[in-house]
Amino acid sequence: MTNEKWFIAPEDVETLQFDWGRIKWLSTPDVTDSEQLSAGIVQLAPKEGHERHNHPDSEEILYVISGEGIQTVDGEERRITAGEMVHIPAGAYHSTINATWEPLRLLAVYAPPGPEEVLREDPNNSILSAGDLSVETD
Repeated sequence: MTNEKWFIAPEDVETLQFDWGRIKWLSTPDVTDSEQLSAGIVQLAPKEGHERHNHPDSEEILYVISGEGIQTVDGEERRITAGEMVHIPAGAYHSTINATWEPLRLLAVYAPPGPEEVLREDPNNSILSAGDLSVETD
């Protein structure tokens, strides 16, 4: 017997749509029963991004799947490209900006989970049901 919470496809989960891009949380306590982390695919629109913010109680890892961006962590700015990873300590102020005209795709991991719920509750997003939108740009 296969556990459906072990294998998650993008079309299996809702999409959070923002003016700067979209997110699909593939692993959260609600989706996979995970207790120690959450993970999702973030797609930043060209020249858009996440403004400076922090997660006081969660570490974050960003892995660049494709595209190029400008990552700032506690005032240190660096260009990031596909194949690179960024570790953001709990409480560190950070921002991610897409530096090109193509989408920037990231794998975002929070440990412990929690910040994904803050994004979900943001009044500036639209929540699209599972299957309504893929992580690819239209």
